Amino acid sequence: MFLGVGVAILYFVFQNLNEKYVQECIAKGNLAADCKLMDKIIADFKSVNYFWILVTLICYTISNISRTVRWNALLKPLGCQPRFINSFLTIMIGYGANLLLPRLGEVMRPAYFARYEKLAFEKVMGTTVVDRILDLISIVLVTAFAMLLEYERIWNFLSENLGDKVNNLLNSSFIIVAPLLMIAFVGLIYVNRKRLAKLPFFTKVKNILKGFWDGLISISKVDKPLWFIFHSINIWVMYFLMMRLAFYAFEPTVGLPAVAGLIAFVFGAWGIVIPSPGGMGSFHVLTIAALALYGIDYADAFSFSNISFFSIQLGINALFAVLAVILIPIVNKNYKPILHQKDSDNPI
Repeated sequence: MFLGVGVAILYFVFQNLNEKYVQECIAKGNLAADCKLMDKIIADFKSVNYFWILVTLICYTISNISRTVRWNALLKPLGCQPRFINSFLTIMIGYGANLLLPRLGEVMRPAYFARYEKLAFEKVMGTTVVDRILDLISIVLVTAFAMLLEYERIWNFLSENLGDKVNNLLNSSFIIVAPLLMIAFVGLIYVNRKRLAKLPFFTKVKNILKGFWDGLISISKVDKPLWFIFHSINIWVMYFLMMRLAFYAFEPTVGLPAVAGLIAFVFGAWGIVIPSPGGMGSFHVLTIAALALYGIDYADAFSFSNISFFSIQLGINALFAVLAVILIPIVNKNYKPILHQKDSDNPI
């Protein structure tokens, strides 16, 4: 279903841009047969300087090394000495799973890791949630920084494209009814808490939540907080560089300033947050919008978004995920995890 949504969005964008491209191309005196957006995209892919795509791959790898180190810092307080290779490979598997089904990776990553490191899934899941919360905080901070640098340019874009939709949402009854329903649900649970506590199902849920909570609070027990912060920053610096350096791979974007790379990165990042496989379609729409702010023609912007998405976001993630699935049982064939404390956890 989600793959269908992503493909549908991408097809819709392509169809709209193709019609506009054909009309403008014919108006310039060209034959209709020579005016196909797909032909331009194929030609643009052939013109790419793949040296810079390779450089973005290096940045991608460095960012994931930092993510692995940061995640290991969260895992150690759970009583284990996580192997770097297991953490790295399961992160790659998580990225690949997200291409199949949005947010599936946030379950697959801890599931694989818990299996090979003999830990309770819910505790590992708690650390994964912390990892994603840190990402959410980071993207909000980066977005705020981008807004400070290009406030007027971004504000004009948001006002033109989202102003009416935001006002309609704020004026709708949903904004009032949804919080009231949530409060009523929580109140119902609280009033019946003693009866619910006696049910086996809720006892199991309670134990799961306890393990989940242990994973969440692991952030308060990291032994090197400054290194933890460094790696958290480095992840997003590398993400920014991936977009910025990708500009050098495509002739129309070579001359764009660094701030354009930041804005394109921020827009594209929010496109990936939207629940479609790897941000398919939504990444394209927002990246095109970001590049348009700096005078890049829509057709060139669409080509760049495809180059960036299919070479990096889809291609590299899929390649690393497949390799990770193949390698992880091999590297763990004779591995016995080191647990610093024994408990009643039931590993997957």
